[in-house]
Amino acid sequence: MNIRPSRRARNVLVDMTPLIDVVFLLLIFFMVSTTFDKQTQLKVDLPQASAQVEESKETETIAVTIDAKGNFYLNDQELVTHDLDTLKRALKKAAAERTDIPVTVTSDKQAPFQAVMMVMDAAGQLGLSRLSFIARTSQTEE
Repeated sequence: MNIRPSRRARNVLVDMTPLIDVVFLLLIFFMVSTTFDKQTQLKVDLPQASAQVEESKETETIAVTIDAKGNFYLNDQELVTHDLDTLKRALKKAAAERTDIPVTVTSDKQAPFQAVMMVMDAAGQLGLSRLSFIARTSQTEE
């Protein structure tokens, strides 16, 4: 029986492959589960309804009106068809190659949301970023 310790020390090897696999799996998990902020290209200025009527300092604006059926009116003139292409052409003609001109949207409360989204989409595609919505004050509601 040999009770003396052996003189040779064993070389201990640590396999790094499982550790690397786990790190990569965690990395993929966190990348997939992360939510990304979507930066909007169109800044929307939603007006607050108040009893005071603010005077518009700018005389040149584009007024888009949407009735309860989703029909578009550009500066009080109804568009021939009520699709995105016609709206974009009318906005482009009214803006006259300017992108700093404000666009005021007045919408009926029964108007389809798709019509409002079409106006926002058309303005965004043309680079018109000064978009505001008209609200009725709570005192004048019937």
